[in-house]
Amino acid sequence: MENKITVQLGRPVNPNSARQQRIAELEAKRANGECKRGRPVVANSKRQAVLAERAEKVANGGTLKRGRPIVENSARQLRLAIKAAKQMNAPDSVIDTLKEMIG
Repeated sequence: MENKITVQLGRPVNPNSARQQRIAELEAKRANGECKRGRPVVANSKRQAVLAERAEKVANGGTLKRGRPIVENSARQLRLAIKAAKQMNAPDSVIDTLKEMIG
């Protein structure tokens, strides 16, 4: 086994510099959980009330609505139904009925 001498690479660090002190202070805050990051939360805002209400709903076993509601007999939904019927090779009578509903 040989003894290897390692040489520190790069520029030497001055531990008393303002930058190194700032870095050490930030590391200490991170370790203690005191480092503030991002936009602060306003506790009494309407958004926080809505989020609390949603969390309560989920905790009670409720379900949340997601996405935009669908209007069943809208022209778009009927067009999509026609397209789906054509892909499933539905009889022409079904497709004609859907087309009549569009107008």
